[in-house]
Amino acid sequence: LKLQFLYLIARHHTAPTTTMSSDGKFMGQGPFELKYFIQSAIAGGICCSVTHGGVVPVDVVKTRIQLDPKTYCDGLIGGARRIVATEGAKGLLTGLGPTAQGYFVQGWFKFGGVEYFKINIGKRIGEKAAWENRNKIYLASSAMAEFIADIFLCPYEACRIRLVSQPDYASGMGAAAKRMMAEQGILGGFYAGFIPILCKQIPYTMAKFAVQGQAAEAIYKAKGTTPKECTANQNVIISLQSGVIAGVVAAIISHPADTLLSKINKKGAGGDGGMLQRLGNIAREEGMMRLCTVGLPARCVMIGSLTAGQFGIFDTVMGMTGAKKFHFVDPATVKSA
Repeated sequence: LKLQFLYLIARHHTAPTTTMSSDGKFMGQGPFELKYFIQSAIAGGICCSVTHGGVVPVDVVKTRIQLDPKTYCDGLIGGARRIVATEGAKGLLTGLGPTAQGYFVQGWFKFGGVEYFKINIGKRIGEKAAWENRNKIYLASSAMAEFIADIFLCPYEACRIRLVSQPDYASGMGAAAKRMMAEQGILGGFYAGFIPILCKQIPYTMAKFAVQGQAAEAIYKAKGTTPKECTANQNVIISLQSGVIAGVVAAIISHPADTLLSKINKKGAGGDGGMLQRLGNIAREEGMMRLCTVGLPARCVMIGSLTAGQFGIFDTVMGMTGAKKFHFVDPATVKSA
């Protein structure tokens, strides 16, 4: 994850004297204790579950386009009409159960983890170094948090993709998991897509948090204000605006791995052999251009709206729990208590 910068910075800030005030605050915010991180995890679980569940119809069409581009060759709207015509409207909700459950767990560890890592890295190296290296901290925190989250997400994604690619495979998530376990075992059934899900989710999450942080910072600067000076509603609006930008960028970066993930969880994809061999076979069959472009417009729509919704809901739920989201601020502008 290229975290060497933390080591180098820490060597020059081994005993920061202004990292945290006596009341436990950091950069004039907080205090950041266990309660705050639990609130972050709850808000993260809710925002990811709601948003991913809400775009299941788009995700179903996107996945079908990736898996069978010859049949689903008429775009997002045409693909949706084709599914409704052959499977009924309920076909667009295939995989809703594993999606909502899996992304609640993933959001718990992802958003809660990002808050935990970025705040504690900041405390470790000091306020000045944290501010100067905030983008690197965003990247490192999101990568570590996403790796942990994906360990829990992968089995749910395997069930979802199997249900979407083979609607008659099982009646629901529980039945799909039971059958996959019996036929392929834990690793072959639930973790065949672990490498592509890491390749998809880690770059996606790194881009999402880093770009959103930069975009939000630019919006606040353009408006001549700060998160502390804005109302809760104003902060949510800025989170939505910066979330759309972050979502589109993240979707483009992570799309090739998303295509591989969709295909490797389809029965028989990539032929026989181990996971890496199957991934290599799929990549050679598809070619880089198709990996990067098939289903991309649908995914940009889905991820752009989804990411904006996540940051907006996260801020809203945090406010409902009585917590205020941490923002990096220039220590020079923080008034001493």
